[in-house]
Amino acid sequence: MQHFYRKALVAFVLLLAADALVAWYCIDRSAPSAALMPRDRTAPRWHVAAITDAPFGGASTVRIRDAAQQSLRFDFRLSEAIPHPWAWAALEFDGADLSQYSTVTFIAKCTPANSLILSVTTIDEGVAKPVMTFLSCNEKGMPVSLDLTRLSIPDWWYDAEHVDIARRTYKLDRVTKLEFGGSQYSPRELDSHVEISDLTLHGRDERYLVALAVVLVIGWTAFGIAFFRAQSRALGVTVASRLRKDLSFVAYRQLTVDGFEDQEKAGILRFIATHYAQSGLDVDGVAAGTGASRDRINDVLKTELGMTFAGYLKKLRLTEAARLLTDQAGATVAEIAYSVGYANGSHFNKLFKEEYGCSPREFRKLAIVAGKTTSA
Repeated sequence: MQHFYRKALVAFVLLLAADALVAWYCIDRSAPSAALMPRDRTAPRWHVAAITDAPFGGASTVRIRDAAQQSLRFDFRLSEAIPHPWAWAALEFDGADLSQYSTVTFIAKCTPANSLILSVTTIDEGVAKPVMTFLSCNEKGMPVSLDLTRLSIPDWWYDAEHVDIARRTYKLDRVTKLEFGGSQYSPRELDSHVEISDLTLHGRDERYLVALAVVLVIGWTAFGIAFFRAQSRALGVTVASRLRKDLSFVAYRQLTVDGFEDQEKAGILRFIATHYAQSGLDVDGVAAGTGASRDRINDVLKTELGMTFAGYLKKLRLTEAARLLTDQAGATVAEIAYSVGYANGSHFNKLFKEEYGCSPREFRKLAIVAGKTTSA
């Protein structure tokens, strides 16, 4: 059984290592992210564009100061030429699918401090739909985290597109622009400088967590089934081996009783072999029954069998119990325990499991299987 448990331990460690790798992969994939600034290889490609109210009669301006993809730096000035001016710097995509992302984070730095707007333009049923939110920034730079799934569609868009105002849902599977710029709360006729950096999209894909749970359940269920089946086979082999050894022990025990010329030795061994089933048998009882001294009894057992009295008595009782469990299918475990000298069933079960590696009931089942295998 020790060989079996060593193999089971190796399999357990390998399964743990495999699960750790799968868990790392699934957890990593369950939280996808894409850095837009500086851009990593997973992020959609974009280019910078300046968008103002000039086509609508406004005089607002935007000047992009940094066209590299490390950060977005621009200056803007809102003019009072029209009632609702705007001036934005935009990251323009070619219909990027951002549906796997739910949050955007970045560092916003403004001079002077300002209240900006973030606008995301999506294509929904062939129509461009803007969704917006406000953010604050100052000269020191503020970390910003915005929920992309909870942006607002401006009321003017419903009027312009003649869409029912109740339809406030939107999708992020086709995004064309991500825009930063002045809002209605920004100062007019004042030059403002903005820097957006560390712009990153974050998401959560529950499918990988579900897949991880499925893999763990299947893997550990399969391991448990394989373990208990292999354990049963190993126990069966162990029981068959112990039965063969017990037969040898019984034969040797008979020889020690019948083959001694020293009648005192033979008498001691014979007395123990015929009275071991007595519940209270001890060295004093053997001494009283044979006339030998305690020291002589212990010396005979040590010299001839290499056992102490307690060890030899337990071996006799458990060997006989194993034989009865195999041969007498109708006898209960308690009856067998009592017949070999154990009045306490729990104590018998404990000693039997220490000797054979399984309970008496398991031993009986395995012995039957081993017997059938041997006979076949």
